[in-house]
Amino acid sequence: MDFSNRKSFIPGLRLSERFYFDAVRNILEKKFPGIPYAAGLIGSGSEVLGFDDPMSTDHHWGPRLLLFLLDEDHHQYSQAIRETLGRELPYKFLGYPTNFSEPVSEDNITQLLQSIDQGPINHRVDIFSIRGFFLDYLNFDIEQDIRAVDWLTFPAQRLLTITAGSVYHDAVGLDEVRARFEYYPHDVWIYLLAAGWARIEQEEHLMGRAGWAGDDVGSALIAARQVRDIMRLCFLMEKQYPPYAKWFGTAFNQLECANDLLPILQKVLGADSWQHRDKYLAEAYEIIASMHNGLKLTEMLPEKTMAFHGRPFQVMAMHGFTNALRKQIRDPEVQEIAKKRPIGSIDQFIDSTDLLSYPEWRPFLRRLYE
Repeated sequence: MDFSNRKSFIPGLRLSERFYFDAVRNILEKKFPGIPYAAGLIGSGSEVLGFDDPMSTDHHWGPRLLLFLLDEDHHQYSQAIRETLGRELPYKFLGYPTNFSEPVSEDNITQLLQSIDQGPINHRVDIFSIRGFFLDYLNFDIEQDIRAVDWLTFPAQRLLTITAGSVYHDAVGLDEVRARFEYYPHDVWIYLLAAGWARIEQEEHLMGRAGWAGDDVGSALIAARQVRDIMRLCFLMEKQYPPYAKWFGTAFNQLECANDLLPILQKVLGADSWQHRDKYLAEAYEIIASMHNGLKLTEMLPEKTMAFHGRPFQVMAMHGFTNALRKQIRDPEVQEIAKKRPIGSIDQFIDSTDLLSYPEWRPFLRRLYE
């Protein structure tokens, strides 16, 4: 497949918006007048974040949309709406097939655009109740309060893709529910900041120690881990949910701090010795220390690195950022969690795609905090 044709590429969010206003809406108004619904594109897909490109079109991408009905209407009308759209939608929209293949991979999810010229369209206007969508996507019942343990076990990628995307029409309160997930509550946020600093403290001296011992590969690996933790802390300080690995760097480049930090972090990753890594990491540490003080959450803390117990390795988090932040937590539930070792949210200590991508694990993960 040729992925280079950028001139004809239509970003998926724009395609979805046109698909709703120029095709789907007219059918709904004609065939199902008076039934309230919401329409938009949230949830899975690079296009929801605005990061799709021509390569994205090779699978699971195309004219698609999510419809949300009230619970009782979903039970009564969802199948009829799906079948009606299958008969009434055009076979192509803005040059793209509206028909999708059956799932082509073992995940039973991935579908490909597939041209047809007769018969019902296997479209991707997916129909949910609002409650059903969130149960499926987060394993969370929106009729319940969101507790601290919930926030800590929601993957940031999923929170991001719920609050990103676009809603084109809303007569059932979808935006009101999405707003509940806009960002972490204040004390959960402080706890996550504390955990981010704790991660940096645990390894900031190990990069140089590995290099000193002659393990340059180990030193480079630890430095890369520190770069990632610095970046994660920056997302937190700017109150932005980070996406998963594929778009992590792309999204970081959109943060306000990226202009100052990105060139330094690139030098860390490209350094040919632990001494150079140490020098550039120290520069990065000083920037994020200044960012921390700018938040005015704690007393002013030092913004200059220091030697690790007299060893020739520069560190910053040992100045006490974690404990200073933990002292500011007032919510009793978060205080109880913060009394334990600050592991943070699941994104801060889990790399497993199978744990982060499948919400059925959440009840088990909650036990880490309860």
